[in-house]
Amino acid sequence: MTKNGLSIAIVGAGIGGLAAASLLLKRGFNVIVYEQATRFARVGAGIQQSPNVMKVHRGLGIEGRLREIAFTPTSSLNRDALTGATTNEYPLGKDAEDRYGAPFLAMHRGDLHAALADLVPAERIHLGRKLQSIDQDGSQVTLTFEDGERVQADVVIGADGVHSLIRDYVAGQETPRFTGSIAYRTTFPTSRLQGVDIGMSRTKWWGPDRHIVIYHTTAKRDEVYFVTSTPEKADWITRESWSIKGDLNELQEAFKHFHPDVRAVLAAAPEVHKWGIFERDPLPLWTRGRITLLGDSCHPMTPYMASGAAMALEDAVVLARCLEDATVSTIETALQTYEANRKPRTSAVQAGSSANTWMRNATDPNWLYGYDAWTVPIEPLPAA
Repeated sequence: MTKNGLSIAIVGAGIGGLAAASLLLKRGFNVIVYEQATRFARVGAGIQQSPNVMKVHRGLGIEGRLREIAFTPTSSLNRDALTGATTNEYPLGKDAEDRYGAPFLAMHRGDLHAALADLVPAERIHLGRKLQSIDQDGSQVTLTFEDGERVQADVVIGADGVHSLIRDYVAGQETPRFTGSIAYRTTFPTSRLQGVDIGMSRTKWWGPDRHIVIYHTTAKRDEVYFVTSTPEKADWITRESWSIKGDLNELQEAFKHFHPDVRAVLAAAPEVHKWGIFERDPLPLWTRGRITLLGDSCHPMTPYMASGAAMALEDAVVLARCLEDATVSTIETALQTYEANRKPRTSAVQAGSSANTWMRNATDPNWLYGYDAWTVPIEPLPAA
Protein backbone atom coordinates (compact mmCIF):
# COMPACT_ATOMS: atom_id res chain seq x y z
CA MET A 1 0.00 0.00 0.00
CA THR A 2 1.43 3.38 -0.99
CA LYS A 3 1.17 6.43 1.21
CA ASN A 4 -2.44 7.60 1.18
CA GLY A 5 -2.84 5.52 -1.99
CA LEU A 6 -1.27 8.32 -4.04
CA SER A 7 0.65 7.65 -7.25
CA ILE A 8 3.05 10.25 -8.64
CA ALA A 9 4.44 10.41 -12.19
CA ILE A 10 7.53 12.53 -12.77
CA VAL A 11 8.29 13.45 -16.36
CA GLY A 12 12.00 14.02 -16.75
CA ALA A 13 14.94 12.19 -15.13
CA GLY A 14 17.24 15.16 -14.88
CA ILE A 15 18.73 16.52 -11.69
CA GLY A 16 15.48 17.93 -10.30
CA GLY A 17 13.31 15.02 -11.36
CA LEU A 18 15.57 12.41 -9.78
CA ALA A 19 15.87 14.37 -6.54
CA ALA A 20 12.09 14.71 -6.31
CA ALA A 21 11.66 10.99 -7.03
CA SER A 22 14.07 10.00 -4.27
CA LEU A 23 12.44 12.29 -1.71
CA LEU A 24 8.89 11.19 -2.54
CA LEU A 25 9.80 7.51 -2.57
CA LYS A 26 11.25 7.92 0.92
CA ARG A 27 7.93 9.38 1.98
CA GLY A 28 6.07 6.31 0.83
CA PHE A 29 4.56 7.52 -2.43
CA ASN A 30 4.29 5.32 -5.50
CA VAL A 31 6.64 7.18 -7.87
CA ILE A 32 7.56 6.41 -11.48
CA VAL A 33 9.91 8.60 -13.52
CA TYR A 34 9.49 8.82 -17.31
CA GLU A 35 12.49 9.98 -19.33
CA GLN A 36 12.70 10.44 -23.10
CA ALA A 37 16.42 9.60 -23.33
CA THR A 38 17.26 5.94 -23.85
CA ARG A 39 20.32 6.09 -21.60
CA PHE A 40 22.23 8.41 -19.30
CA ALA A 41 25.57 9.80 -20.50
CA ARG A 42 28.38 11.84 -18.94
CA VAL A 43 27.99 14.85 -21.21
CA GLY A 44 30.86 17.35 -21.02
CA ALA A 45 29.58 20.00 -18.66
CA GLY A 46 30.63 21.34 -15.29
CA ILE A 47 28.29 22.45 -12.53
CA GLN A 48 28.71 24.57 -9.42
CA GLN A 49 26.98 23.52 -6.21
CA SER A 50 26.78 26.37 -3.72
CA PRO A 51 26.19 25.91 0.03
CA ASN A 52 22.41 26.24 -0.25
CA VAL A 53 22.21 23.27 -2.60
CA MET A 54 24.88 21.27 -0.80
CA LYS A 55 22.43 21.24 2.12
CA VAL A 56 19.97 19.53 -0.22
CA HIS A 57 22.59 16.90 -1.03
CA ARG A 58 23.24 16.42 2.67
CA GLY A 59 19.59 15.58 3.23
CA LEU A 60 19.57 13.29 0.21
CA GLY A 61 22.54 11.41 1.64
CA ILE A 62 25.05 12.09 -1.15
CA GLU A 63 27.09 14.96 0.29
CA GLY A 64 29.95 12.66 1.27
CA ARG A 65 30.11 11.10 -2.18
CA LEU A 66 30.22 14.53 -3.82
CA ARG A 67 32.93 15.80 -1.47
CA GLU A 68 35.12 12.85 -2.47
CA ILE A 69 34.87 13.43 -6.21
CA ALA A 70 34.39 17.20 -6.57
CA PHE A 71 36.74 20.17 -6.66
CA THR A 72 36.58 22.64 -3.78
CA PRO A 73 37.50 26.09 -5.11
CA THR A 74 39.22 28.44 -2.69
CA SER A 75 37.41 31.47 -4.04
CA SER A 76 35.11 32.96 -6.61
CA LEU A 77 37.72 34.95 -8.50
CA ASN A 78 36.57 37.64 -10.93
CA ARG A 79 39.13 39.18 -13.28
CA ASP A 80 39.20 41.74 -16.02
CA ALA A 81 39.48 39.90 -19.30
CA LEU A 82 42.11 42.16 -20.80
CA THR A 83 44.38 43.19 -17.94
CA GLY A 84 43.86 40.24 -15.63
CA ALA A 85 43.19 42.60 -12.71
CA THR A 86 40.99 41.22 -9.94
CA THR A 87 37.59 42.96 -9.80
CA ASN A 88 36.26 40.87 -6.91
CA GLU A 89 37.33 37.79 -5.00
CA TYR A 90 34.86 36.11 -2.68
CA PRO A 91 36.35 33.47 -0.34
CA LEU A 92 34.95 29.95 -0.65
CA GLY A 93 36.59 26.79 0.72
CA LYS A 94 36.69 26.71 4.52
CA ASP A 95 35.45 30.30 4.76
CA ALA A 96 32.22 29.49 2.93
CA GLU A 97 31.66 26.31 4.92
CA ASP A 98 32.19 28.12 8.20
CA ARG A 99 29.78 30.86 7.19
CA TYR A 100 27.01 28.79 5.63
CA GLY A 101 27.42 25.38 7.21
CA ALA A 102 28.04 23.64 3.90
CA PRO A 103 30.77 23.67 1.23
CA PHE A 104 30.89 25.16 -2.25
CA LEU A 105 31.84 22.44 -4.75
CA ALA A 106 32.47 22.31 -8.48
CA MET A 107 32.02 19.02 -10.33
CA HIS A 108 31.04 17.34 -13.56
CA ARG A 109 27.30 17.44 -14.15
CA GLY A 110 27.37 13.78 -15.15
CA ASP A 111 28.92 12.77 -11.83
CA LEU A 112 26.20 14.65 -9.92
CA HIS A 113 23.50 13.08 -12.08
CA ALA A 114 24.93 9.60 -11.47
CA ALA A 115 24.85 10.15 -7.70
CA LEU A 116 21.21 11.19 -7.88
CA ALA A 117 20.28 8.33 -10.22
CA ASP A 118 21.70 5.84 -7.73
CA LEU A 119 19.11 7.06 -5.19
CA VAL A 120 16.22 5.87 -7.35
CA PRO A 121 15.69 2.13 -7.99
CA ALA A 122 16.21 1.33 -11.66
CA GLU A 123 12.72 -0.15 -12.01
CA ARG A 124 11.30 3.25 -11.06
CA ILE A 125 12.91 4.97 -14.08
CA HIS A 126 11.34 4.25 -17.47
CA LEU A 127 13.68 5.33 -20.25
CA GLY A 128 12.75 5.94 -23.87
CA ARG A 129 9.40 7.52 -22.94
CA LYS A 130 8.84 10.73 -24.87
CA LEU A 131 5.68 12.51 -23.79
CA GLN A 132 3.14 13.15 -26.52
CA SER A 133 0.15 14.54 -24.63
CA ILE A 134 -1.25 15.15 -21.16
CA ASP A 135 -4.80 15.42 -19.91
CA GLN A 136 -6.61 15.35 -16.59
CA ASP A 137 -10.09 14.97 -15.17
CA GLY A 138 -11.30 15.45 -11.64
CA SER A 139 -9.44 12.47 -10.25
CA GLN A 140 -6.56 11.39 -12.51
CA VAL A 141 -3.93 12.70 -14.87
CA THR A 142 -3.30 10.74 -18.07
CA LEU A 143 0.05 10.76 -19.86
CA THR A 144 0.36 9.46 -23.40
CA PHE A 145 3.81 8.67 -24.79
CA GLU A 146 4.98 8.45 -28.40
CA ASP A 147 5.38 4.66 -28.17
CA GLY A 148 1.66 4.39 -27.43
CA GLU A 149 1.93 3.75 -23.71
CA ARG A 150 -0.68 5.49 -21.57
CA VAL A 151 -0.35 5.85 -17.81
CA GLN A 152 -2.44 7.44 -15.12
CA ALA A 153 -1.38 9.04 -11.88
CA ASP A 154 -2.86 11.05 -9.04
CA VAL A 155 -0.13 13.69 -9.36
CA VAL A 156 2.16 14.65 -12.26
CA ILE A 157 5.37 16.63 -11.80
CA GLY A 158 6.76 18.20 -14.94
CA ALA A 159 10.55 18.16 -14.65
CA ASP A 160 11.00 18.04 -18.42
CA GLY A 161 13.26 21.04 -18.86
CA VAL A 162 13.26 24.21 -20.92
CA HIS A 163 11.27 22.63 -23.76
CA SER A 164 8.60 21.34 -21.39
CA LEU A 165 5.44 20.01 -22.97
CA ILE A 166 3.84 19.99 -19.53
CA ARG A 167 4.58 23.71 -19.11
CA ASP A 168 2.65 24.35 -22.31
CA TYR A 169 -0.33 22.47 -20.86
CA VAL A 170 -0.16 24.23 -17.49
CA ALA A 171 0.63 27.81 -18.49
CA GLY A 172 0.23 27.96 -22.26
CA GLN A 173 2.88 28.21 -24.93
CA GLU A 174 5.47 30.96 -24.77
CA THR A 175 8.08 32.36 -27.11
CA PRO A 176 11.50 32.65 -25.46
CA ARG A 177 13.61 35.69 -26.27
CA PHE A 178 17.02 35.15 -27.80
CA THR A 179 19.55 37.18 -25.82
CA GLY A 180 21.86 37.61 -28.78
CA SER A 181 24.53 35.51 -27.07
CA ILE A 182 25.69 31.92 -27.33
CA ALA A 183 27.56 29.75 -24.87
CA TYR A 184 30.45 27.44 -25.67
CA ARG A 185 31.38 24.72 -23.19
CA THR A 186 33.58 21.67 -22.85
CA THR A 187 35.59 19.56 -20.44
CA PHE A 188 39.02 18.12 -21.14
CA PRO A 189 41.99 16.60 -19.28
CA THR A 190 44.15 19.07 -17.39
CA SER A 191 47.18 17.40 -18.98
CA ARG A 192 46.31 19.17 -22.24
CA LEU A 193 47.08 22.59 -20.72
CA GLN A 194 50.40 24.02 -21.80
CA GLY A 195 52.05 26.93 -20.01
CA VAL A 196 49.09 27.88 -17.82
CA ASP A 197 47.86 26.92 -14.36
CA ILE A 198 44.19 27.72 -13.82
CA GLY A 199 44.74 27.75 -10.07
CA MET A 200 42.47 26.81 -7.18
CA SER A 201 39.66 29.29 -7.78
CA ARG A 202 36.53 29.26 -9.85
CA THR A 203 37.54 32.08 -12.16
CA LYS A 204 35.33 34.28 -14.30
CA TRP A 205 36.98 36.56 -16.83
CA TRP A 206 34.81 39.59 -17.66
CA GLY A 207 34.99 41.35 -21.01
CA PRO A 208 32.85 44.25 -22.25
CA ASP A 209 30.30 42.03 -23.99
CA ARG A 210 31.47 38.47 -23.30
CA HIS A 211 32.94 36.34 -20.53
CA ILE A 212 34.38 32.92 -19.75
CA VAL A 213 34.24 30.84 -16.56
CA ILE A 214 37.00 28.28 -15.90
CA TYR A 215 37.43 25.72 -13.13
CA HIS A 216 38.38 22.15 -12.28
CA THR A 217 35.62 19.54 -11.99
CA THR A 218 37.33 16.83 -9.95
CA ALA A 219 39.04 16.51 -6.58
CA LYS A 220 42.18 15.35 -8.40
CA ARG A 221 42.10 18.49 -10.57
CA ASP A 222 42.65 16.30 -13.60
CA GLU A 223 39.75 17.77 -15.59
CA VAL A 224 39.13 21.35 -16.72
CA TYR A 225 35.81 22.94 -17.64
CA PHE A 226 35.00 26.22 -19.28
CA VAL A 227 31.78 27.89 -20.35
CA THR A 228 31.48 31.17 -22.21
CA SER A 229 28.97 33.76 -23.25
CA THR A 230 29.71 35.66 -26.43
CA PRO A 231 27.64 37.57 -29.00
CA GLU A 232 26.17 35.47 -31.78
CA LYS A 233 27.05 36.22 -35.38
CA ALA A 234 24.76 38.75 -37.02
CA ASP A 235 21.48 37.26 -38.28
CA TRP A 236 22.20 33.88 -36.68
CA ILE A 237 20.23 32.29 -33.88
CA THR A 238 21.81 29.14 -32.47
CA ARG A 239 19.29 26.66 -31.10
CA GLU A 240 18.77 26.15 -27.38
CA SER A 241 20.43 22.74 -27.39
CA TRP A 242 23.47 21.26 -25.70
CA SER A 243 24.16 18.83 -28.56
CA ILE A 244 25.33 21.30 -31.23
CA LYS A 245 29.04 21.13 -32.01
CA GLY A 246 30.88 24.43 -31.99
CA ASP A 247 33.77 25.64 -34.12
CA LEU A 248 37.00 25.97 -32.13
CA ASN A 249 38.43 28.51 -34.55
CA GLU A 250 35.37 30.73 -34.18
CA LEU A 251 35.59 30.44 -30.40
CA GLN A 252 39.28 31.32 -30.29
CA GLU A 253 38.70 34.25 -32.62
CA ALA A 254 35.93 35.55 -30.33
CA PHE A 255 38.37 35.64 -27.40
CA LYS A 256 41.55 36.65 -29.21
CA HIS A 257 41.84 39.87 -27.16
CA PHE A 258 41.44 38.14 -23.79
CA HIS A 259 44.26 37.55 -21.32
CA PRO A 260 46.91 35.01 -22.46
CA ASP A 261 45.80 32.55 -19.74
CA VAL A 262 42.34 32.42 -21.28
CA ARG A 263 43.71 31.94 -24.76
CA ALA A 264 45.91 29.08 -23.51
CA VAL A 265 42.87 27.30 -22.05
CA LEU A 266 40.92 27.68 -25.28
CA ALA A 267 43.90 26.41 -27.29
CA ALA A 268 43.93 23.23 -25.20
CA ALA A 269 40.28 22.33 -25.87
CA PRO A 270 39.86 19.35 -28.23
CA GLU A 271 36.25 20.24 -29.07
CA VAL A 272 33.36 22.41 -27.90
CA HIS A 273 29.59 22.39 -27.90
CA LYS A 274 27.45 25.49 -28.08
CA TRP A 275 23.91 26.57 -27.42
CA GLY A 276 21.87 29.72 -27.79
CA ILE A 277 21.07 31.59 -24.58
CA PHE A 278 17.38 32.44 -24.29
CA GLU A 279 15.36 34.28 -21.66
CA ARG A 280 11.85 33.70 -20.37
CA ASP A 281 9.77 35.68 -17.94
CA PRO A 282 8.56 34.10 -14.67
CA LEU A 283 5.46 32.04 -15.38
CA PRO A 284 2.07 33.29 -14.16
CA LEU A 285 1.41 29.83 -12.70
CA TRP A 286 3.18 26.51 -12.19
CA THR A 287 0.23 24.41 -11.13
CA ARG A 288 -2.96 23.30 -12.83
CA GLY A 289 -5.11 20.92 -10.89
CA ARG A 290 -3.01 17.86 -10.02
CA ILE A 291 -0.11 18.87 -12.25
CA THR A 292 2.83 21.03 -11.20
CA LEU A 293 6.20 22.05 -12.59
CA LEU A 294 9.74 21.88 -11.22
CA GLY A 295 13.13 23.26 -12.22
CA ASP A 296 13.77 24.51 -15.75
CA SER A 297 10.23 23.63 -16.80
CA CYS A 298 8.87 26.49 -14.67
CA HIS A 299 11.79 28.86 -14.13
CA PRO A 300 14.40 28.41 -16.88
CA MET A 301 17.13 30.98 -16.53
CA THR A 302 20.31 32.18 -18.12
CA PRO A 303 23.40 30.46 -16.70
CA TYR A 304 24.99 33.59 -15.26
CA MET A 305 24.44 32.82 -11.58
CA ALA A 306 25.17 29.07 -11.89
CA SER A 307 21.95 28.38 -9.98
CA GLY A 308 19.57 26.67 -12.38
CA ALA A 309 20.16 23.17 -11.00
CA ALA A 310 20.30 24.54 -7.45
CA MET A 311 16.80 25.97 -7.83
CA ALA A 312 15.50 22.64 -9.18
CA LEU A 313 16.98 20.79 -6.20
CA GLU A 314 15.52 23.27 -3.74
CA ASP A 315 12.17 22.87 -5.54
CA ALA A 316 12.32 19.13 -5.00
CA VAL A 317 12.78 19.48 -1.25
CA VAL A 318 10.03 22.06 -0.76
CA LEU A 319 7.64 20.09 -3.00
CA ALA A 320 8.25 16.91 -1.01
CA ARG A 321 7.66 18.80 2.23
CA CYS A 322 4.38 20.24 0.91
CA LEU A 323 3.18 16.80 -0.23
CA GLU A 324 4.26 15.10 3.02
CA ASP A 325 0.76 14.81 4.46
CA ALA A 326 -1.28 15.26 1.28
CA THR A 327 -4.38 13.20 0.72
CA VAL A 328 -6.59 12.78 -2.32
CA SER A 329 -8.64 15.75 -1.21
CA THR A 330 -5.69 18.05 -0.45
CA ILE A 331 -3.37 17.40 -3.41
CA GLU A 332 -4.21 20.60 -5.24
CA THR A 333 -3.76 22.76 -2.15
CA ALA A 334 -0.39 21.11 -1.46
CA LEU A 335 0.81 21.81 -5.00
CA GLN A 336 -0.37 25.42 -4.88
CA THR A 337 1.39 25.87 -1.53
CA TYR A 338 4.63 24.61 -3.06
CA GLU A 339 4.30 27.06 -5.95
CA ALA A 340 3.51 30.02 -3.68
CA ASN A 341 6.51 29.31 -1.47
CA ARG A 342 9.04 28.81 -4.25
CA LYS A 343 8.05 31.34 -6.89
CA PRO A 344 9.38 34.52 -5.20
CA ARG A 345 12.85 33.03 -4.73
CA THR A 346 13.18 31.51 -8.19
CA SER A 347 11.90 34.72 -9.79
CA ALA A 348 14.59 36.67 -7.92
CA VAL A 349 17.29 34.30 -9.16
CA GLN A 350 15.94 34.52 -12.70
CA ALA A 351 16.18 38.31 -12.56
CA GLY A 352 19.64 38.27 -10.99
CA SER A 353 20.92 35.82 -13.55
CA SER A 354 19.50 37.86 -16.41
CA ALA A 355 21.38 40.94 -15.19
CA ASN A 356 24.70 39.05 -15.50
CA THR A 357 26.51 41.03 -12.84
CA TRP A 358 26.72 38.32 -10.17
CA MET A 359 30.06 38.48 -8.31
CA ARG A 360 31.69 40.79 -10.87
CA ASN A 361 32.23 43.34 -8.11
CA ALA A 362 31.67 43.18 -4.36
CA THR A 363 28.58 41.02 -3.78
CA ASP A 364 26.73 39.81 -0.70
CA PRO A 365 25.51 36.28 -1.54
CA ASN A 366 23.92 35.57 1.85
CA TRP A 367 20.38 35.64 0.47
CA LEU A 368 21.30 32.91 -2.02
CA TYR A 369 23.85 30.77 -0.18
CA GLY A 370 22.20 31.02 3.25
CA TYR A 371 18.91 29.41 2.20
CA ASP A 372 18.04 25.97 3.57
CA ALA A 373 15.20 24.20 1.75
CA TRP A 374 14.83 21.71 4.60
CA THR A 375 14.10 24.30 7.27
CA VAL A 376 12.71 27.38 5.51
CA PRO A 377 9.18 27.95 6.85
CA ILE A 378 6.39 26.75 4.57
CA GLU A 379 3.84 29.54 4.49
CA PRO A 380 0.24 28.33 4.11
CA LEU A 381 -1.96 29.68 1.37
CA PRO A 382 -3.98 32.70 2.43
CA ALA A 383 -7.61 32.01 3.28
CA ALA A 384 -9.95 32.29 0.33
